[in-house]
Amino acid sequence: MSKLPEQYRFLDLSDYGRPIARFIAASLKETSFTPVHVTFCFMFTGLLGILAMYHHYYLLAALLFVFKSILDAADGELARIRNKPSYTGRYLDSVFDIILNLLILLTIGYMTNSSIFLILLAFFGLQLQGTLYNYYYVILRNIFKGDTTSRVFETETPIAMNGENQKTVTFLYRTYLFLYGIFDRIIYALDHSASKSKGIPRWLMTSISTFGLGFQLLLIGILLTLHQIHLIIPFFIVYSLMVLVFIGIRKAFY
Repeated sequence: MSKLPEQYRFLDLSDYGRPIARFIAASLKETSFTPVHVTFCFMFTGLLGILAMYHHYYLLAALLFVFKSILDAADGELARIRNKPSYTGRYLDSVFDIILNLLILLTIGYMTNSSIFLILLAFFGLQLQGTLYNYYYVILRNIFKGDTTSRVFETETPIAMNGENQKTVTFLYRTYLFLYGIFDRIIYALDHSASKSKGIPRWLMTSISTFGLGFQLLLIGILLTLHQIHLIIPFFIVYSLMVLVFIGIRKAFY
């Protein structure tokens, strides 16, 4: 299953690992392995990637970051083929993502002697990019009745689905709001009318998909492999300016 009906799908540059993710999910369908188990696996893989990067095994780190992205897609695929979406998986996935993003940039900053200000600025930009991509993507999924586990506006604690524990869902939801709330509010303030649009064109979504975490990790991996680790933090700071460009295009024409 896909997050969008076929006629509304776009070329998602951050979703390069989807075919392998589907294979992994299909392989796990009849096992006792759950989507949450896969989520913990991607967290562990990301931590191994950070360790490899710290010890200057850049190619290994790049491969682990890409594999992390694949596993990041596989947990959702497994939930969909079993027809068992969950808020637990949705929020745990996001919490692990932001923790790994911060640890990756802190490690890169330490290795390149970057100031904490630049590290946090790059982290802020990285998260703002991802928030814009997710914001528009979730709007599309809601407009066209695709996968709707993610909500356009996180304004109230969701009711746990069958098989979930409400206390766990509530805890993860509140953790999500604490970690992501500021980014959600900024993007909404910049483009609050997006949810009222009739859709976002495919070409624009493809461009914005460069903000997706999978593509961000791919870029980090490429720069590591080229031994250009010192460019990673400046790149994400500068590329964050494209947030305003993409929002401006969306508001002006769509």
